Amino acid sequence: MRLSPISLLVTALAVATKPCQAQNSTYYNPVLPGWHSDPSCTQVNGTFFCATSTFIAFPGIPIYASKDLVNWKFISHAWNRETQLPGISWNTWGQQDGMYAPTLRYHDNEFYLICEYLGQSDGTIGVVFKTADPFDDASWSDPVIFRPEKIDPDLFWDDDGKVYAATQGIILQELNLETGELSQPPISLWNGTGGVWPEGPHIYKKDGWYWLLIAEGGTATDHAITIARARNITGPYEAYENNPILTNRGTAEYFQTVGHGDLFQDPAGNWWGMCLATRSGPAFQVFPMGREASLFPVTWNEGEWPVLEPVRGNMSGWALPPASRDIPGDGAFVSDPDAYDFSAEKGPAAIPKHFLHWRVPRDGTFAATADGLRIVPSRNNLTGTPESNTDGVMAGRLGLAFVGRRQTDTLFTFSVDVSAFAPTTPGQEAGISVFLTQLNHIDLAIVKLHDPAKEEAGATKLSFRMRAIGTVAAPEPVLVEVPKAWLDAPIRLEIRAETPMEYTLAAMPASDPGARIVIGKASAALVSGGAGNFVGSLVGAYATCNGLGSGLDCPEGGVAHFTRWRYNGDAQYISATERVPSKRSA
Repeated sequence: MRLSPISLLVTALAVATKPCQAQNSTYYNPVLPGWHSDPSCTQVNGTFFCATSTFIAFPGIPIYASKDLVNWKFISHAWNRETQLPGISWNTWGQQDGMYAPTLRYHDNEFYLICEYLGQSDGTIGVVFKTADPFDDASWSDPVIFRPEKIDPDLFWDDDGKVYAATQGIILQELNLETGELSQPPISLWNGTGGVWPEGPHIYKKDGWYWLLIAEGGTATDHAITIARARNITGPYEAYENNPILTNRGTAEYFQTVGHGDLFQDPAGNWWGMCLATRSGPAFQVFPMGREASLFPVTWNEGEWPVLEPVRGNMSGWALPPASRDIPGDGAFVSDPDAYDFSAEKGPAAIPKHFLHWRVPRDGTFAATADGLRIVPSRNNLTGTPESNTDGVMAGRLGLAFVGRRQTDTLFTFSVDVSAFAPTTPGQEAGISVFLTQLNHIDLAIVKLHDPAKEEAGATKLSFRMRAIGTVAAPEPVLVEVPKAWLDAPIRLEIRAETPMEYTLAAMPASDPGARIVIGKASAALVSGGAGNFVGSLVGAYATCNGLGSGLDCPEGGVAHFTRWRYNGDAQYISATERVPSKRSA
């Protein structure tokens, strides 16, 4: 068994069978670093399971498993094949439409995942996926469809066998899990304490009470968790006089936007919670990883209101379960590095399961081959024209030719080797990106361009090009001609975050990293908020012909192959001034 450095820092002073006997342990937040918003969690037979939102990204709704609440392994996606919701992704316009706020529950030996897909012309689509084996993508069912009026569905089984969905508002309806039928009219339960957008409800039954946990105050720095209770599921609900029970609003804490949480128990009977938070500080200006998932202890004595410990970077609470990475499946632990080699020598590996696309990609765009990770270029580049309602191709609605993984560390180095790229037409490019949305990204590419320095018509050259679009003013594009000595051999492209505020983009021969050239630098504020205030940055590779060609297809040439893919976390900031080493490095 190999444990990460942070896991070894966890001080499990004692594990007791009763919460009152447990001594405290320490750990660092976020336990699910990188973009992991709206977490919902449950515990089954000593293993913890959590799901988070993915909005427009595909595959969608990741499921993570952990034995110790610190080491979390990706095990599957509930929405993992286009046939589960045929045509839906390509009919989605908004940058933050898609899968919103799942609830994960376990009932009668099956896992249920309820969620809602936003952004369709005929309204919101409610979905319920289920599986008896969450470690297997293929086992997740096609969804039962329902048609809710509001977002953020909860799923609750009462003692009499009735099944309920509570949604934003906060309203309650019975839900038929076979047909998707919702009872009418919805029953209004509670509208919170006066904060905007009462949403994200979860219902628990404990000590003869129905407890209603919600988020309110919006998803920015006023975000909070509040609670009410009733003797009957339909109410009337009594609000807790000391609400909100969890928030960092009005504070100078590094972790902001605290809210949208879920509560669950460990095998020893201790209560815990998971919620979203943003490592931004109160300025709320630079937060490229977006909304991450943080763990907090909960004291919930019989008949009393629960007490939720404030979310901080350095946490103390109940004794954690024994440290363990004994989780089935071939997915990656969320804090592990990437060290993938797509080549004949190393064996053509499959595309790793934790990699993501922006919308469902076109068939044939990506493949792990003996020549490398092949990306067939898309006509739209990473920006395209997402506001266009006339051309789904150029808007990127048919998928970008981009594949990435979450940025999961404050400081990190990401690099790929471009092993084969033979553009034939000016405008074809292949490169890497820090990608938040189509309106927030920072790119470094090898691109074929006209050469104005040469007199002959049609003269071209290969150049490195850095360009960006984002929330703040972007730097001017930078062009650097690829040194002739670097041609005809793999070229390594690199993105490095040496501070929380800035990315450095560089290039080098794969065979001589010492010849590294810094192409440019860009502020992390470019990929913070803006069109992506609900999501977080991905780092990955792409190919495009920048609008050349016609229909769906680019001109001949421009297919890119990437071989060596590395992501190494260097450090996590747990406050504005404190950092700890990332868990592992390759």
